[in-house]
Amino acid sequence: MRYPQGGGLTAERREFREHVRMQAAEFFALGHDNAAIARQLRVSVRSVQRWHHAWEHGGTPALVSTGPASRPKLSEALFDVLEKELARGPVAHGWPDQTWTLARIKTLIGRRFHKSMTLSAIAQMLHRHGFSHQVPARRATERDEEAVTGWVKETWPQVETPWRRSGPGSASKTRPGCR
Repeated sequence: MRYPQGGGLTAERREFREHVRMQAAEFFALGHDNAAIARQLRVSVRSVQRWHHAWEHGGTPALVSTGPASRPKLSEALFDVLEKELARGPVAHGWPDQTWTLARIKTLIGRRFHKSMTLSAIAQMLHRHGFSHQVPARRATERDEEAVTGWVKETWPQVETPWRRSGPGSASKTRPGCR
């Protein structure tokens, strides 16, 4: 099961689930019914069936946890190096401004570590290590409020597309002009 902040199960949670599987193995040895074991352990019958199948073919060692489902692409040592590279700033890595984007971080990881990661995996990894997206704390001193207000009132309505058509529409995908 996956969780929203990009993590899987914690080590404590994996240990707890392994303990539940070991209890199920004891019940299997005693010849209990799968449905009864599921009720007793408060898990689904399908999980108990999978565990029973593994137990029949491999015994109790088949129910031992094998660790996290996936290892992080960057180890803690490599992430420390990445963190130092990020602290140097984007300009030091050849970008024209001081803005880190996920795409730039992906390029940096590819150049520095020869690894490929998706943008969502990078965002999750950064979030796990305490990074967050940042927005300016205050507005720029050069901001012209009158120009912004004028743009919002005059230019934006022309750019924005209307939600509905002003004339009658057509249900035909092949001949949109016909009714």
